[in-house]
Amino acid sequence: MTALRPERESGSAYGDTGDQGTPYGQQEPYGVPGAFEAAAERPADPLSDPLPGQRNDPPPGSGRRRRGHARPYDASAEQGAAEHRGSGPESEYDSRGYAQDWQVGVYEEQVPYAPPVAPRATQPPVAPPVVLPPVDEETVALRLADLPRIPDEDSVSAASAGAGATGASEGPSAAGGRAARRKAAKARHGRHGGPQEASEGAAAEAAEGAPLSRVAARQAARAQKPGMAVMASRAVGEVFITTGVVMLLFVTYQLWWTNVRAHAQAGNEASSLQDDWASGKRAPGVFEPGQGFAILDIPKLDVVVPIAEGTSKKKVLDRGMVGHYAEGSLNTAMPSAATGNFGLAGHRNTHGEPFRYINRLKKGDAIVVETQDKYYVYKMEAILPVTSPSNTSVLDPIPNGSGFTEPGRYITLTTCTPEFTSKYRMIVWGKMVEERPRSKGKPDALL
Repeated sequence: MTALRPERESGSAYGDTGDQGTPYGQQEPYGVPGAFEAAAERPADPLSDPLPGQRNDPPPGSGRRRRGHARPYDASAEQGAAEHRGSGPESEYDSRGYAQDWQVGVYEEQVPYAPPVAPRATQPPVAPPVVLPPVDEETVALRLADLPRIPDEDSVSAASAGAGATGASEGPSAAGGRAARRKAAKARHGRHGGPQEASEGAAAEAAEGAPLSRVAARQAARAQKPGMAVMASRAVGEVFITTGVVMLLFVTYQLWWTNVRAHAQAGNEASSLQDDWASGKRAPGVFEPGQGFAILDIPKLDVVVPIAEGTSKKKVLDRGMVGHYAEGSLNTAMPSAATGNFGLAGHRNTHGEPFRYINRLKKGDAIVVETQDKYYVYKMEAILPVTSPSNTSVLDPIPNGSGFTEPGRYITLTTCTPEFTSKYRMIVWGKMVEERPRSKGKPDALL
């Protein structure tokens, strides 16, 4: 921009004659002596004229010529510059300033421009470009699965290798949304795929972490729904488990809770009976069914249990007491009778199980019946391990199978056998050896 341009003259066009020059084609060549100086003196170029008041003309008579081609400020140059610039975004720039900016004084030796060298700094590592997924054709709502993420170098390299291996046709379906995957599935399997293909597509979408469409979700749920055989096996298993739990609870109730409750009821009945005896409320006589009237003691088995009238399970046996056979054809004698057979029944298992271990009794073991006014002491004589429940002859005045041959005062204990069943009956017989009034104290068998 500091080079001289003799071909341009302010206020003249190419080929036209201006106020300060000749047409471009009629200029003298530079080879003629003095032509260069004349060309430098003639143009009134606003780009080369100095600013007003800043001329560096040599003093008159110094004999020195100024270097360059700066000319005095000329208003016509300013007007020509304004006409040359015309209208436009830069037309607001002051024409006078435009002319002054390009006017210089003396052109000195030009030094080539050398841009300042900035200190070398360590360039930060360039992050790989963020790959944005294509816009979903179905919805533009935000989805966490579609948010862009910055992949690391390993994933970028793996993705590049995978793209090179699989080809460009699989790229949109792998990175696109549901619409792109659906189009890819249609291209592979046709518009309507089979159930297996649908389940595979749903599994692929689930593996990619993208939300399933409604159709894919229904197909996945239908594929995961168990069959009839599985549901039937589950139902049978649940029935078995429930039945097992109920049976376990029932066994616990029968073997443990019934004993706890029966022992408590029998203990209360024995205490009440002894209190009534002490107060004289229960005199010997005829007793009502379920009414307690005596206490059975078996010292060897550590059994102390009330004796009630009758053999009802609900009123007598299930309450932990021993029942006296006194109903119908099974009516047996009382201990106070001169002769006869005093028959008793009791549970071997559950509900207090007072006769559980009568099979351990040996000949001569004491069996004591305590009433309001007397103690009746029996000695064990015989045992019948197994007999039919219908064998009522064991309760006769002279019991059948006991070994007794003449009338006497006998006692018969009956219970179920084997344990935890009621298929057969076990029978134990005893013979009275002592009748002791309560006023004389307890018999030796209880001491």
